[in-house]
Amino acid sequence: MALRHTGFPNHQTELLRIETNLFNLYIQGKPFHPTVETLQLHRQDDTEWTTAHFQCMSLTPSLSIQSISIFSPESGELTSWMAGIPVHPIFYETQSYELVIEKKQDVAIQFHHDNLYIRQSIKPLGNMILSGILNFQNEVGHTELELRRNGEALFRLQLEIFPSKMDYKKDYQMILHDVNEQIYNLSFDFLRKTYHLSGLKETQSQSLTEFFTILQHVFDQLVQAVERIKQSPHSKLQVENRLVEAARVRRAGKENIWFLSKRPNLLVEDSLHGSISVHGRRLTPSHVLETKRHINFDTGENRFVRWVLLRIQQKLKELKFRFVQKGRAEDPLLTRKMNLMQTQLQRMLKYDFLAVGEMRQMSISLVLQMAVGYREVYRYYLMLMKGLSIQSDLFRLSMKDLALLYEYWCFLKIHHLLSKQYELVKQDIIRVQRGGLFVTLDRTQKAKMVYRNPRNGETFTLYYNALPSGDKTPTLSQRPDNILTLRKNDASVEYKYIFDAKYRLNPAYEGTPYRRDYKTPGPEEDDINTMHRYRDAIVYMDDKEKEYERSMFGAYVLFPYHNEEQFQQHHFYKSIETINIGAFPFLPNSTSLMEKFLDEIILDSPEKAYERATRPRGTKEYYKNKLSGKNVLIGAMSQKSQLDAALEHHFYHTPLNNITDHKILTRIEYVALYQSIQLFGREEAGIRVYGKVADWKVVQRKEITQIPSGRGAADELYVVFTVDEWVKRAKPILPGGSGVQRVMYASKYVFDRALEVGELRG
Repeated sequence: MALRHTGFPNHQTELLRIETNLFNLYIQGKPFHPTVETLQLHRQDDTEWTTAHFQCMSLTPSLSIQSISIFSPESGELTSWMAGIPVHPIFYETQSYELVIEKKQDVAIQFHHDNLYIRQSIKPLGNMILSGILNFQNEVGHTELELRRNGEALFRLQLEIFPSKMDYKKDYQMILHDVNEQIYNLSFDFLRKTYHLSGLKETQSQSLTEFFTILQHVFDQLVQAVERIKQSPHSKLQVENRLVEAARVRRAGKENIWFLSKRPNLLVEDSLHGSISVHGRRLTPSHVLETKRHINFDTGENRFVRWVLLRIQQKLKELKFRFVQKGRAEDPLLTRKMNLMQTQLQRMLKYDFLAVGEMRQMSISLVLQMAVGYREVYRYYLMLMKGLSIQSDLFRLSMKDLALLYEYWCFLKIHHLLSKQYELVKQDIIRVQRGGLFVTLDRTQKAKMVYRNPRNGETFTLYYNALPSGDKTPTLSQRPDNILTLRKNDASVEYKYIFDAKYRLNPAYEGTPYRRDYKTPGPEEDDINTMHRYRDAIVYMDDKEKEYERSMFGAYVLFPYHNEEQFQQHHFYKSIETINIGAFPFLPNSTSLMEKFLDEIILDSPEKAYERATRPRGTKEYYKNKLSGKNVLIGAMSQKSQLDAALEHHFYHTPLNNITDHKILTRIEYVALYQSIQLFGREEAGIRVYGKVADWKVVQRKEITQIPSGRGAADELYVVFTVDEWVKRAKPILPGGSGVQRVMYASKYVFDRALEVGELRG
C-alpha cells in the first residue's frame, strides 16, 4: 500500500535530478501540497496514491541520459527511476518549483515551454547555468519542458501537474469529459436540426487549420466508431438469379413458374420424368433459374462512411501540400501526427464492409442517426465538414487554466441538470457565422439557454457572463458567472438567482480562524461577501414606477468540494435557508444538493419565491399596513344543499356568533364558499366560487326562507350577505392540510394568489 512517508519537513526538497553527458537538470520545491493532504486527494480507494505521468527522452543521438532520480512520497527521498517504475504526484498547481540546468559543456542551450510566462521565467546565469522559478498557476495536466540547441529540440521532459482542490481522476478528468460531451451534444443537436431538412453541403470557407484542429481531437473517437461498425456493419440481403442446367440446380424457387411461362423454348419433352403436363404432353425444363442469397455491404450508410474517410484523407494531403507550398520549416511532431492519421485511414479503407461503390447522393437514414458507430461517424462528419470552430480552445484541454475550466463546467453542468427534466427551447452557445459554427463560451462572450417546463409551460433562462434584460448596476459594473431567471405563470416579475463559480476552497487547516469558526472546509469568506455585493448592487429599473428595485432573490457560491453530507452542517449552507446567500459544493460526483435546490426554486409558488428573499427592516410592518385589510370572508357550509341555495339565490348566511368581532362586517367586500371534504368529497372540496358583497344584514333565522331551518334555530341571529354575482375561480383553493370550520378572513391580494387554504391564514 503506497502510503505517504510521514515526518518530512515542509520546506524545499530536491524532487528531480537528471544527469546527461551535456548537462544536469535539477528541480526542487515542496514535495506535497497542504490542501491535498488535508482533503486526501489523488488516492485510489482512499489510501493508495494514484500514479502520475512522467517521461524524459533524448531527441538527438548526441545526448545520452546517464541517470534519473525522482522523489518518492513513500520513502520521502530521491530514488532511482527507470521506465516502467510508477511515479506518484509531486507537482501541483499554484506551487513554485526551482529549476536549475547545469551545463557540462559550453553549448548554447535554450529552455522552451508553450506557456510564454513559464518560458520567460527561466534565464541564463552566466555561461553554464540556466535557472528560474516554475509556477504553473491553475494549469493542470500534462506539460512539456524542452531544451533546444540552435533551435533544434535536444531533450524533452514530460510532467503531470495535479490540481490542489479537486481529485485528478475522480473530478478533473470527469470535468474535461463533461465539458467536451456537452459541447459535442449541443453542436450535434444544432447541426442535425439545421441541416437535416435542407440536406448536407460542405462549407467552402473552412480553413484547413480549423479542420485539423478539430480532427486532432475527434480522430481517435472516429477510429473507435469505425471499429465498432466493423464488428456489426449494416448490410442488405442480395438476391441473385442465374440460369443453369436443370440437372445442376441445387435450389429452384417459385419464380421459375413465371420465368418458364414466358420462355417455352426452355421446355423439352420427357414422357418418363416430365413434371409439366401441356395438352397431354409431359415436359421438363432444360434450364431453370437458381436463386442465391448473400450478404451485401454496399449500402448507402457504408458508402457514406467510406466517403467521410476519403474526404479526411484528401484534406490531410492538401494540408501537407500547403505546408510545403508555403515553404514552412518542417515540424516533425506535426508530420508524424498526419502520417499516423493517413496510415490509420488507409488501414480502415481496406475493411471488407467498406469495399463499396461511390456515394452519389446523401440521405439521412435512421441507421446514420441511431445505429452504434454510424451515429458517431455522422456526428464527427458534421463537426469536420461544417466548419465548426471552437473558440476559447475548448477542444485542446490537456493543459488548461483550471479556474476557467471550472467556470465553464459549472455553467454546462447546470444546463445538464436542467435539460434532464425541462425542454431546451433556445440556446446561443452554438452560433452560425460565415466561417461556420462557433462555440461562444468564453469570458468575452455572453450566452444564454432558455427552457420550458412541460408540466405548466413556465419558462426560465440560464445566463452566462451576462445580466438579464433590464438589470443594471448604477454604481460599479457587476457580472456574475451564471444567473438563473424564473418566470412564474401567476407573477408579473422574474425571480433571479446568482450561481457564481469560484475555484477557491478554504481547507480549514488546524489552528486557523476558519477552522475555529466553521469547523470544516468550505468557500472563502471573501466569496460569500461577493454574493452580498452582487445581490445588493444589481437592480432593476421599473419603467412604470421609474424607480430601482433589487432584482436578485439569492446568490450562491459554487466551489470545488466533494463531501456534500459534511457541508450540510456548514454555516454557509445553513445561511441559504435564513438569508438566501450561501454556497453549494459542486463537483462531478457532488451535485445532489445543487440539483435538489434547483428543483425547489423552479417548483416554488410566487409567494414562496418572494419569501426566500431577505427584505429590508420594516417591510413586514409596511405590508401589514398596506395589505392588512382582510376584506374576504370565507364561510363553511353546514349541509350540502346550502351550496345550491346560495348559488341560486345569490346569498350566504352564517350564525352571528361565528363572527367574534362585529366591526369586521363593515370591511367585508367579498364572500367565498368553502366546500368541506366531509360534505363534498375530496374531488369537489375547496374554495371554488366567490362573489362581491352587495349588502349585508342581521336577521333571525326564521326570516331566511330560501333554505329550511333546523329545530330550535328560528330565533337565532344570522348574518346574511347578498352577492352580486358568483364567480368561479380558475384554480380552486384546495384544502391541503387544513380546512375552514366556520368562517375565516383573508385579504383579496392573498386570496387571488393562494392555491391552498393554509396560505390564507396569518
